Amino acid sequence: MQLSHELPDYAYTLRAADGRSAKVNDRVLTASFVLSPSELREDWGPRDVASLTPEDLTPLLALQPEVILLGTGDRQIFPPAAVMAAGLTRGVGIEVMTNAAAARTFNVLASESRRVVAGFLLDTPAA
Repeated sequence: MQLSHELPDYAYTLRAADGRSAKVNDRVLTASFVLSPSELREDWGPRDVASLTPEDLTPLLALQPEVILLGTGDRQIFPPAAVMAAGLTRGVGIEVMTNAAAARTFNVLASESRRVVAGFLLDTPAA
């Protein structure tokens, strides 16, 4: 029997994620980031749910997703209602989960060619 490794038809795959770091393809990230199947934005500002504002969703919404996954670290913590409303008023669902769960869900939705965008909050110590 011949086995072949099938490569995904999207550019970015999450290999691991927790509250402090994430591995995207072969890169380890230690600061909050935004990810779509075709784009990685490493300059996302918020570090935790408490500091998240509706304006922080602008780079995620600019990628025109049908669903946003919000990874909130090691624990699932829901953001303020205004943050949730920022997506819902534009017809975009926001699913809140741990970073590990968001990574798994992102990979499944990306493999189904869904327009998914994920924001991962990584709590990095202040310098």
